Amino acid sequence: MNYKTLLKENTVSAIKELYDADISEQQVQINDTPSDFDGDFTIVTFPFAKAARKAPMQIAEELGQYLAEKLGSIIDFNVVKGFLNVTVEDHIWTASMTEILATDNYGQTTDLAENVMVEYASPNTNKPLHLGHIRNILLGWSISKILKAAGKKVTTTQIVNDRGIAITKSMLAWKKYGHGATPESAGKKGDHFVGDYYVLFATKLAEEYAQWISTPDAQKEYEARKKKDLEKDNFFKAYKDTYFNKYSQLGAEAREMLQKWEKHDPETLQLWKTMNGWVLAGFDVTFDTLGVTIDKTYFESNTYLLGKDIVEDGLKKGVFYKNDDGSIAVDLEDKKLGEKIVMRSDGTSLYVTQDIGLARQRHQEIGMDSMVYVVGNEQIYHFDALFAILEKLDEPYAKKLYHLAYGMVDLTTGKMKSREGTVVDADDLIEDMIKTATNESLERNEITDLSQDEQNQIRKNIALGALKFFILKVNPKKRMIFNPEESIELQGQTGPYIQYAYVRTVGLKKYLAEADASKAQAYQKLEKEEKDLIKLLIKYPDLIQEAAQEYDPSIIAAFAYNLAKAYSKFWHECSILKAEEPGAKEFRFLLSQAVGNALHDAMELLGIDMPQRM
Repeated sequence: MNYKTLLKENTVSAIKELYDADISEQQVQINDTPSDFDGDFTIVTFPFAKAARKAPMQIAEELGQYLAEKLGSIIDFNVVKGFLNVTVEDHIWTASMTEILATDNYGQTTDLAENVMVEYASPNTNKPLHLGHIRNILLGWSISKILKAAGKKVTTTQIVNDRGIAITKSMLAWKKYGHGATPESAGKKGDHFVGDYYVLFATKLAEEYAQWISTPDAQKEYEARKKKDLEKDNFFKAYKDTYFNKYSQLGAEAREMLQKWEKHDPETLQLWKTMNGWVLAGFDVTFDTLGVTIDKTYFESNTYLLGKDIVEDGLKKGVFYKNDDGSIAVDLEDKKLGEKIVMRSDGTSLYVTQDIGLARQRHQEIGMDSMVYVVGNEQIYHFDALFAILEKLDEPYAKKLYHLAYGMVDLTTGKMKSREGTVVDADDLIEDMIKTATNESLERNEITDLSQDEQNQIRKNIALGALKFFILKVNPKKRMIFNPEESIELQGQTGPYIQYAYVRTVGLKKYLAEADASKAQAYQKLEKEEKDLIKLLIKYPDLIQEAAQEYDPSIIAAFAYNLAKAYSKFWHECSILKAEEPGAKEFRFLLSQAVGNALHDAMELLGIDMPQRM
């Protein structure tokens, strides 16, 4: 039994016996004793004052006496104001470590009590994956792993945006300027190849717009809409979208291509299938490099009409209403979300229409009890409205939907812009980080005795570990700045720092295999650094549950870093191979194994592979 649980149970009994008062275990707050005080656990007695009708300090003194007598494992206690600090015998810690080592998949549970769907990734097929997608993908993948570790049955999913005007922009640019080129003939991954045409379209449109600005039509538009003191340059900067829809030849051709797609024109559909195929093949390569898989993929081309029947049915039932212009809406004022249009006046659907239908379809197909949408925080209103609508429709899963509204990723050089081609492609970033890891590895010259394939795999693990940990160590809701150079350092809160601590534990395994582990029982007096490591290990199961409840991988990242940091201190302060006390060497071998196991498992929950050498 966890010693904190034992303390809670006996504290409840103590309050009953000492003061004839009833409290619950939930009222008993037990913390780790701060490092500047003596003790292992601190019991907060302020919540008992009313029931006991005594001052917290007196309660703490009497409670300390009771627990010391009741539990033979408490060797000392002290009172600081209303806080009771207790110190327990070392065998409590050694027994905990033994139990941890004997537990398969320590910290994880296999209850499978709830069926959860996690949606993430969901890219567009007009451009390659970039740094922003990486945060989304890594968050979704890690959360799915953490939820599984917490006892959930998890299905991962994405919905790929493979239709619309952005897609036809790339298609049109290839048709006009591609001259039959393919990813193979260009020597490029398919998503990069198609993405180049999306950027090319934007370039050609800018050239067309620059020429149009000097025409009489442009001057007429400016004169008709200009406001006092509005400079012509500023007017035309803001007029680009209107130009695209009203005057642009390229815009007209892109819209015409979209209309042909919607009418199932064979030639347009074939080009669409071909170019989407190129992009999806490129995505698969990137996903494979990141070590990420998705159980079920939906495509907007198949789902964009979903939800229309639900809206029509909801209109009949009075959930929705029709506006004077013919659009269908829902009143969400009770959620302070105003009016939400769910179908346009011309009968066409919106994103929310599709999401209503897709949620129901997923429930019917998979029977999920809850769902997590990993989508950037610019979509908070959309998901608040979607969840409110699903509640009004009495969908059985509606009260168990969660939007993980993560913050954007900036570079040290500023924001990214897809249309201007200033984004950091995921593949380019990964390649650059592997190059950096390779250069640093060659400078250290520590793994050159291995085969080239083994060296390459280690360097890839270090590079991806650096990238993933730097992204996931930040609370998802916070905006962050990605710094590649900082992420790959061997010092500080980085992936390589934790991997290095793990490699140290791996190096001791051969000694453990040769040692008589039973001798560890002779080791009686723990050093502070040893006790600190065991305390951290004991926390791990609760941290998995907390990370699952909060949908926050940074909780696991912080645990891994704190454990690696504590192990580094132990490594320098406590002799291992030359330990002289009876059983100390064997005990420290076992402790290192427990730490290594926990580091490996925690980093696995972040999607990070651990190297055997560095």
